[in-house]
Amino acid sequence: MIPKDPFILLGFVNLKLRDFYRDLDALCEDLGVEKQEITDRLAAVDYRYDKEQNQFV
Repeated sequence: MIPKDPFILLGFVNLKLRDFYRDLDALCEDLGVEKQEITDRLAAVDYRYDKEQNQFV
């Protein structure tokens, strides 16, 4: 289960990406979440995934 609030989701996802996962695909696969769901929810608050930084910026 991932947080519903987009700003809490942002912190949650960026922490997980920084500390545990090599990329967004690995995070989504491990958590059983659709990548599109995360990217859409964070895009709604103007954050995009940066593959080089491995975080949403």
